[in-house]
Amino acid sequence: MAYKWPDLDPDEIADFSVDWSRFLTSVGGDTIASVVWQVNGETLGSFESFGGVGGDLMVQSPTNTDTVATVRFSSGINGTRYKVTCRITTTDGNVYERVIFLRVRSR
Repeated sequence: MAYKWPDLDPDEIADFSVDWSRFLTSVGGDTIASVVWQVNGETLGSFESFGGVGGDLMVQSPTNTDTVATVRFSSGINGTRYKVTCRITTTDGNVYERVIFLRVRSR
């Protein structure tokens, strides 16, 4: 099952999060140890331009708490839908991921 975030205007800089709290509680109260973000299958570092094209999606400032993973997006190509994957590793060594679709659209 894929999740969907609100659209990102190409002129915005906005944080988007995946709240894992209900899921982690349901599997025994595990917590997030680390997070890896991917856009269209490409693993992202802490600050980079996905695709390397001038107007493409910028990814920066990934952070997490014990239960929420957050990343900041900006720019992006108007009319493009990006497939974002949030993969967590928990303190118990389990690995889970969610796929979220982020559409860039001028308002």
